Amino acid sequence: MITQGVTGFEWDKGNRDKCQKHGVSVDALESAFHQTMAIFPDPAHSQDEERFIAIGKTGEGRSVFVAFTLRQKNGETFIRPISVRYMHQKEVDYYEEAIAKADDR
Repeated sequence: MITQGVTGFEWDKGNRDKCQKHGVSVDALESAFHQTMAIFPDPAHSQDEERFIAIGKTGEGRSVFVAFTLRQKNGETFIRPISVRYMHQKEVDYYEEAIAKADDR
């Protein structure tokens, strides 16, 4: 799993403000990574560093779409969120349907 062995999160003014502008708090975003997340590589946005997208739910049960990268610092790995937003209901329905179909196979 991509996030196995991760120490925590890397936050600064730049990524904190960008994430919060979509109405998702730092706590809500971090809580999503404590739940089950579907994580995919994002090669279209990985020119300078490897990036990922994740779809999951916050601790309160709201669906989120997260773009992030992993950063190494002093031998430890941190999740650096790039952007996060709550998902629209159509997106939630689409992904829940796709998961149900995958489970039926």
